[in-house]
Amino acid sequence: MSAKIYHNRRCSKSRATVAILEQNNVDFEIVNYLDEPPSDSELKAILKELGMSARELMRRGESKYKELELSNKSLSEDELIKVMLEFPILIERPIVRTDKGVAIGRPPENVYSIL
Repeated sequence: MSAKIYHNRRCSKSRATVAILEQNNVDFEIVNYLDEPPSDSELKAILKELGMSARELMRRGESKYKELELSNKSLSEDELIKVMLEFPILIERPIVRTDKGVAIGRPPENVYSIL
């Protein structure tokens, strides 16, 4: 099995998710999404596979969320996605993608469902 993990090495949940992948002998690619955010189409595909809206995948505790007033309900899905791509710190992490689906590693054990 192979996987792709959108990872932030400074995040303990992300590191724990990497450890689960290693312990289960998964061949995986690490994408440091803060440096290499997903493309617009990738992010939309991830959202679709997760069955989530952009707002649901946003890290609402980030200062950038408050600074940009992203709680404004009038912002469209496309506007929120654009902001997430411009400021990838706003994307919840880690996200793991395998042939069996996509999962958010919060808690890290969530990834077992797609291994």
